[in-house]
Amino acid sequence: MADNLSEALKTLKLSSADSASDSVESCLDCLLKALAHNNVEASEKIQEMGVLPMMPSLLATQNSCTPKVANIIAEVAKNEFMRSPCVEAGLIPPLVQLLNCKDQEVLLQTGRALGNICYDSHTLQAQLISMGVIPTLVKLLGVHSQNTALTEMCLIAFGNLAELESSKEQFASTNIAEELVRLFRKQAEHEKKEMIFEVLAPLAENDAIKLQLVEAGLVECLLDVVGQTVDSDREEDVAQLKTASDLMVLLLLGDESMQKLFEGGKGSVFQRVLSWVPSNNHQLQLAGALAIANFARNDGNCIHMVDTGIVQRLLELLDRHVEEGNVTVQHAALSALRNLAIPVVNKSKMLSAGVADVVLKFLQSEMPPVQFKLLGTLRMLIDTQADAADQLGTNRKLVERLVEWCEAKDHAGVMGESNRLLSALIRHSKSKEVVRTVIQCGGVKHLVTMATSEHMIMQNEALVALGLIAALDLDSAEKDFVGATLVQVLHKLLTEEKSAPEIKYNSMILICSVMGSEPLHKEVQSLAFIDVVSKLRSHENKTVAHQASLTEQRLTAQS
Repeated sequence: MADNLSEALKTLKLSSADSASDSVESCLDCLLKALAHNNVEASEKIQEMGVLPMMPSLLATQNSCTPKVANIIAEVAKNEFMRSPCVEAGLIPPLVQLLNCKDQEVLLQTGRALGNICYDSHTLQAQLISMGVIPTLVKLLGVHSQNTALTEMCLIAFGNLAELESSKEQFASTNIAEELVRLFRKQAEHEKKEMIFEVLAPLAENDAIKLQLVEAGLVECLLDVVGQTVDSDREEDVAQLKTASDLMVLLLLGDESMQKLFEGGKGSVFQRVLSWVPSNNHQLQLAGALAIANFARNDGNCIHMVDTGIVQRLLELLDRHVEEGNVTVQHAALSALRNLAIPVVNKSKMLSAGVADVVLKFLQSEMPPVQFKLLGTLRMLIDTQADAADQLGTNRKLVERLVEWCEAKDHAGVMGESNRLLSALIRHSKSKEVVRTVIQCGGVKHLVTMATSEHMIMQNEALVALGLIAALDLDSAEKDFVGATLVQVLHKLLTEEKSAPEIKYNSMILICSVMGSEPLHKEVQSLAFIDVVSKLRSHENKTVAHQASLTEQRLTAQS
């Protein structure tokens, strides 16, 4: 046997490619020994001597040497500097070909070799996907599920490949869901479950696979994991509880998978997840609230959930977190309430259940995600609910906080939602008291700024609210309107080409409403609004054209 590495490499180069002779085998043994002793040094030597290009022909003829050749490639490719040479030597196609063989040792070493060559390279992994390795590996997992080493090799490969978007469609066309669930059911060890979780999480981002996983019974497995780990303090159990409950929430992000598990609100899974909300475990409270938010993605589900008392559970959960203050739980519970408040029939029921009062307890929160959801929930609740808008709109503490958040330049979402809620309080209450509260708290200038937003819906909401302020209490608002250059803003909105018809229409209504104020009237005259408006009489939108005629008459009469 050639013990010396250089000798072995020379002998290997001279041997005929197809020989399974003892000399070739002893050379391969020598290489493996050298790699085990000092991988980097031996790999450099293999590269120098130009042995890699011989490997494809050694792989092409399957014999007792094949697993050793694949093993050598796997060992060499542990080194980053050897990966490109392996690709250039054309090793990928013959290795992929070997994944179809029956020999388990060959399969294991081939999988390792491909995994190491393509490690960390999305380009090479994408190449493997296009060569069809996914269906082949899924089949292997099914056939060799008793072989632990092979199973692990497949799982590691799936974990790497599943990160690529291009893999999802291929995975969806295999029975990967059934195979993984079957494997998961057999596992007792934490590490093994963890490995399967690492494959499931990226795969479950795909909606088709979500549904396949639900149909294959993954949810029951996850509920079992939760049941086994919920009362444990062991680190690995805590981690597993989090992974299982997070994955459960992820499965509910798919419309079909979510509806299948809801089962008209009768589903056992739906009921189990609800029982998480009152638990003492923060992770389960969080997952339970997020699950409700995901179930609450269509009106039918929302109406059913409000009628079956879910709001009360969420309010009790929020009450527990006013003092404890777990931000992620607050955020999740508020998200669920916001979604539940979307159907019109739910709003009054939720208001009578005291949702607004509980939500207001979080007004002092300094956490932008919580502020954002709090604002969204209140805005959904008061939509079309005049009494509630009146009550909240005269709550000085709330209005002052909204005005403060309207200046939250670092948090565009909070700023936008505060403006929208401020406007909504006025639009839905149409109350002079609410208008007065907004004026006294300094909210007018923010609504004028909101009228210049890049979002048309926000511009419109602002203009309607400003119109109500002008109609209900022009005297009190006059100073703020002048200070915020309202008339100049309206001039710009009417002369800009890009302004939508609704914006032009509401701007003209507002111009007519402010004419009762002397300083504002003067500004309207000095900016020659009559000329601007008369041009709009020929606007292609009939409503705009008609309003332009009316506005022109009004301006002419008062000039």
